Amino acid sequence: MSDQRQAIVDTAKYLQNVRPIDPEEIQDYVEEQPHPGVIKRTLREEAFELGLREREDGTFVPAPTGPLDASVEHVQAFPERYARVLEDLLVAEFGAGWPEGESGDRLRERIREVKAAYLEDAAVEYDRLTALAYAVYHLPDYYAVGQYALDSLVEDDRLPSRVRVLDVGAGVGGPALGLLDLLTDAGGIVEYHAVEPGDGAATVLESVLAETGPNVHTTIHRDRAETFEADGEFDLIVFANVLDELDEPSSVLRRYADALAGDGSILALSPADRRTATGLRETERAVEDTYSVYEPTVRLWPGETPGGECWSFTREGDLAIPPFQRRLDEACDDHDHDPGEFVNVDVQYAYSILRRDDERAIDYVPDQSRVARMADAEGYVTDRINVVGIKLSPDLREDPDANPVFLVGDGSERIDHFAVLTRESVLNEELRTSEYGDLLSFENVLALWNDDEGAYNLVVEAETVVERIPV
Repeated sequence: MSDQRQAIVDTAKYLQNVRPIDPEEIQDYVEEQPHPGVIKRTLREEAFELGLREREDGTFVPAPTGPLDASVEHVQAFPERYARVLEDLLVAEFGAGWPEGESGDRLRERIREVKAAYLEDAAVEYDRLTALAYAVYHLPDYYAVGQYALDSLVEDDRLPSRVRVLDVGAGVGGPALGLLDLLTDAGGIVEYHAVEPGDGAATVLESVLAETGPNVHTTIHRDRAETFEADGEFDLIVFANVLDELDEPSSVLRRYADALAGDGSILALSPADRRTATGLRETERAVEDTYSVYEPTVRLWPGETPGGECWSFTREGDLAIPPFQRRLDEACDDHDHDPGEFVNVDVQYAYSILRRDDERAIDYVPDQSRVARMADAEGYVTDRINVVGIKLSPDLREDPDANPVFLVGDGSERIDHFAVLTRESVLNEELRTSEYGDLLSFENVLALWNDDEGAYNLVVEAETVVERIPV
């Protein structure tokens, strides 16, 4: 560190607990009297280490200490400032009429190709066109996911106000933008490191990160997840929609164990479809020698690990349609085009939060003298039993006239269990009204085998009591 830089840092340390730090005031304390712009740049570069937060008036104040005081609200829309950046990139690449003509056709065709490759579990090369097409289709919904998936961690005070984040396989940045906005809007300061080897994706990522504000300190590493060497420990390590693309996802997760702070969390995200969501659970189980599951598939029974397929995902409210998606969709004149094909405002995803300190979002151990284990399901078929389970899905029925169906689990199940609501009453209405991840008790529920689905049904009738267990 140069003498001038050291003098600026020393002065900031002296003043930070006295009054807001004004770069112009620091000028008088430094012998060379550097320009206030140089001082501001230095303070921004050193802000995370100093624990300083930059205010809108350009002064710096101490950041909050202790756990981050944040709450996750309903995400209504993709922020306009990020939408402008994406549209600027599209205009720079294709011109002002980018949704029209050849450029619009290329973008729409690439979105179709990426979706088809995804369904076929085929590799996708993220060149510049692919990165832009992917951003148009996925930035908004993944922005929302980046906020919703942190709900339990901020609710339980598991994230510090001064937080180091490592985003492995950051892509074009959807989840990153959401979580960074959540952290900084709550008064936090963030040192954010993205690992993204693709030039096309990294270019988009760099552009949108520039709009996250001065209290996010970003670095992009052009490395692969399998080879990146982390520097120091991180409070939050994110794997967003990347584990299913790796040959050995469990090995990659294990190699980042030393980069996770002792009280830190790994947030793994995947799309909600069957292949990727169940693949996430398989990977989660494969790394239980290294991590414990914090949420949502908490192992309630000590020493037990689930063995069911566990197609578990959650769903949130739709976003407002972003203008760039509407324009691209409306400009399509293909004869086989269905209106809305290039609009993607559904917010549904699978996630897993892993830790190394054995902490759990649900600190609860069932009483085996009162409730049955799902692991013992074969012995209680056709009986009425008492059982506890975590709600692990939204309503899964496809026919609105059918009975509501919810995946539930207690962490011991060898085969999936579904709670089927055959007749709602005041005694069991909490099955329908409870949220994803809630712990529920079932009293007098009928256990049956569903041969068609190869699963167990917990039949919730009018006299069945279903209650949310506070934890």
